[in-house]
Amino acid sequence: MKAAVCYEFGSPLVIEDIKLRPPHDDEVRVKVAATAICHSDLHDLHGDFGGGLPFVGGHETAGRVEEVGGRVTSVSPGDPVIVSLLEACGTCFHCITGQPYFCETKVTYDVKGTLTNQKGEEVIQKARVGGFAEYVLVHESQLVKIAEDFPMDLASLLACGVTTGFGAVVNRAKVPPLSSVVVIGTGGVGLNSVQGAVTCGANPIIAVDILASKLARAREFGATHAVNSKAVDAVAAVKELTGGKGADYVFVTVGSSAALQQAFGMLARRGWAVMVGLPPITDPLLSLPAAEFALTEKTVTGGFMGSVRLQVDIPGLIALYKAGRYKLDELIAGRYPFERINEAMASSAAGEALRNVIVFE
Repeated sequence: MKAAVCYEFGSPLVIEDIKLRPPHDDEVRVKVAATAICHSDLHDLHGDFGGGLPFVGGHETAGRVEEVGGRVTSVSPGDPVIVSLLEACGTCFHCITGQPYFCETKVTYDVKGTLTNQKGEEVIQKARVGGFAEYVLVHESQLVKIAEDFPMDLASLLACGVTTGFGAVVNRAKVPPLSSVVVIGTGGVGLNSVQGAVTCGANPIIAVDILASKLARAREFGATHAVNSKAVDAVAAVKELTGGKGADYVFVTVGSSAALQQAFGMLARRGWAVMVGLPPITDPLLSLPAAEFALTEKTVTGGFMGSVRLQVDIPGLIALYKAGRYKLDELIAGRYPFERINEAMASSAAGEALRNVIVFE
């Protein structure tokens, strides 16, 4: 099969032939139809999260099952599926208590022993998917079966970006109706946090970004107000828009400790700041006034992968989309053939697109 391999951080991906071993008992080989480019893929490309080389990136993937291991029962060859980076054993503490995204059986974040290049070198399957390739080999639990008529490009979005942004609001914070919500960063993940706030019945929903074009788009997705933090003091603006008390919930969808610091200043008493974006390992440490926690009962927490339950939340989002209550088509800026993957990555890095999607068929 052909795969886009990173051999050097910061360099273009190299498309070459890669060998993929057959599936073991609980594994499934999927023929990739579409893989969306997540901002985390750009961080991976530049080594911001660390890890080894060479690797095949990409983790927002959808395709069709081609071959299954002997113990696989949930999918069959030919089934259309969404491929998630989340693997769950179903038996550990977190799996049986409803937190499969924290499954304890994961030995390493990156899967080894599945891919080799033409030199016989082992190639890392980044984020347990490696979706910038014609095929992927994954654990059965990473798959969500979808309807035959659901578009593969839209399906790929549901593997990470949509569920992460939406789930941070709906699953992690469980935002009550009429709560005031701020979303810092209105890229692909942030717009889904906006949509999550709409679904919860929040008001106001305040989008914060440095680009006017992104703020205008956030309004299209349901934001009631927009604050350009490059032009005004965002903390003061949020306080004004919330009658002086601050926001009940602030979701930081950019990977930045400085943005989380800003979010803390926006909070009302007993407010929640939720870190959704993943900062690079080089990001500075966070510094917050300790006394304010005691005096205001503010909460600072994380939201990993939208606290998603794959078999529940993804079908639910698809149902919302089919009912005309959730925007997916509008998230896709461009569709690129596999051969133009570096062009698609460059467009995403320049901030020109919400989601570019690599299409294989």
